[in-house]
Amino acid sequence: MGTLLDGDPSNNFLKRALAFNPNGALKGARRISIVGTYAYVLCDAGLAVVNLDNPLKPELVAQIGAPFLIDPHAIAVQFRYAFIVDRWGLKVLDITHLDHPVPVDGPAVHIEDARNIYVARTYAYVSAGKQGVAIVDIERPEQPKLDQVFNANGVMNDVNDVKLGMVSSELFAYVADGKNGLRVVQLFSPSDNPNFSGFSPHPTPRLIASRRTSGPALAISKGIDRDRGVDESGNQLAVLGRRGARPFNLQEMQRMYLRNGKLYTVSDEPPKADH
Repeated sequence: MGTLLDGDPSNNFLKRALAFNPNGALKGARRISIVGTYAYVLCDAGLAVVNLDNPLKPELVAQIGAPFLIDPHAIAVQFRYAFIVDRWGLKVLDITHLDHPVPVDGPAVHIEDARNIYVARTYAYVSAGKQGVAIVDIERPEQPKLDQVFNANGVMNDVNDVKLGMVSSELFAYVADGKNGLRVVQLFSPSDNPNFSGFSPHPTPRLIASRRTSGPALAISKGIDRDRGVDESGNQLAVLGRRGARPFNLQEMQRMYLRNGKLYTVSDEPPKADH
């Protein structure tokens, strides 16, 4: 889409290059997440994984549907896992191999009116409609557990979407609360959470602002990510998008967790010699 941003109005045109829906496999497509060179598409049948390595020759490589997924609404991907909300609640997929996602054989989190999801470090924020925002602890991705449900004492009761943004030592959730408009929820700050520092502080949500919209608030756009990568203590590791630093590619990421094509664990370490 860069051609739309270069300031030259004479070349700001797009043309349709391809339509792809083999045997109707993507019918009812409603959400898409690009994971490397793969598209994870939610549709009537569940999840469809499309290889986009050659964009003009896409290939359907995997499908996951009922009984694991029923009417999926939204998807968020982080590292080796995909988090999906469907009619029942939050489900987890192991996507160690992007072309072969595997349903996690563990407990799902029942959320009655789940509509969307946003993942940030060790928490997933689920837009839970009439319930408000459901905050799920995903520190152990294969064993997610409900941490809390926040609805500001019933005020937030039509939540469609939530996105997070951080400034200095404070974290905020921007919430599309349907008929109620836009909400701003402070998730933590130094004044109300003494444990605000660190990699993933526990959320202590508080509604701090509301704004009526001309119609129902249905979605929130994602803000621009910070371009610095930091460790758990806040020390800068790399500057992304600038000369000399970039995000890892797939092969580099896989070196961290695969050995000979299999998931690496501590038990794979060779025994240490006695001294």
